[in-house]
Amino acid sequence: MASVKKRPDGKWRARYRDTAGKEHARHFDRKVDGQAWLDQQTAKLVTGSHVAPRTAKTTVGEWCETWLEGYGGNRSSTVRQAEVHLARIKVTFGHLRLDGVRPSHVKTWCAQLAAEGLADSYIYALHARLSQVYSDAVHDGLVAKSPCSSRTSPPMGKQRAYVATTDQVWALHDAMPEHLRAAILLGAFSGLRLAEACGLRVADVDFMRGVVTPAVQYPAEPLKSETSQTAIPIGQALALELSAHVAEWSADGGTVLVDTWGNQLAPWTLERAMRTARAKVPGLSPDFRYHDLRHWFASFLIASGADVKVVQARLRHASAKTTLDTYGHLWPDSDDSTRAAIDSAMTARADYLRTAGGA
Repeated sequence: MASVKKRPDGKWRARYRDTAGKEHARHFDRKVDGQAWLDQQTAKLVTGSHVAPRTAKTTVGEWCETWLEGYGGNRSSTVRQAEVHLARIKVTFGHLRLDGVRPSHVKTWCAQLAAEGLADSYIYALHARLSQVYSDAVHDGLVAKSPCSSRTSPPMGKQRAYVATTDQVWALHDAMPEHLRAAILLGAFSGLRLAEACGLRVADVDFMRGVVTPAVQYPAEPLKSETSQTAIPIGQALALELSAHVAEWSADGGTVLVDTWGNQLAPWTLERAMRTARAKVPGLSPDFRYHDLRHWFASFLIASGADVKVVQARLRHASAKTTLDTYGHLWPDSDDSTRAAIDSAMTARADYLRTAGGA
């Protein structure tokens, strides 16, 4: 039911009911304006893009707060990351209505973030968060469509892994406090991430078979994906080294890595020890992080002749694309491989002709 009727005060009242049966109305000085508004709302009902006028007044900032409440069921670290992203989003868009943000505004925002010197990967993450927030707003019927799309998305940015030398890795190992040296071994020879290493339990290591199976991350939260729980084979020497470490430092059988008091090692404690130790290693980048041990692990596998599927499996990447995007430059140069293949074919042909001529 839709109509435009004149009220006793001389105003024109346009009203209609949406698909849920809820009535919406507005008042106008002229009948023609009321009819135009009514036609517009009716068209939106027909096309499925209708948003209740009162709901449409919701600002980006208000929706971010509501959205975050529903997002709170995720891991605390995941929620904290979302809070950081939303804080940046609200600085620019918080005061605007949800339906007031245009694709051009999003593109300008990304350009401004780049001008501030933020990394491409971080800008990409902020855009992805804004897109996620708007996608849920569309699903909730707060806005007809999202201003975010592949056309507004900034470049993802590729991480070029920093790879230390083998000597530097061992020097870092020796520079660490004795009870933390096993952490370097876990990062460099099994590729564990920081939170995974600090969360690794003694029960997650099969010392006899030489297998590390990450199951949780610090302090005892589930890993992000099933792929992250893939078992990692380790050599007998490393298994023996870890067994000796556990016998000396982790007598309670809890986590493999512990602090000086025998409690579970916190990631920030390990990173702090890393900062102190890396300063003692000649030539090592002052920005070297625990995660860079994982990069060394990948480079070691590649230098040993492992193909992309093997490296993907050992690093527990969900797809080979992730492996190639991060470590593709470490594989032998394709030009050299092509030249070697062509030279081999030409040499074989020359040998055949000489043999045939000699016959």
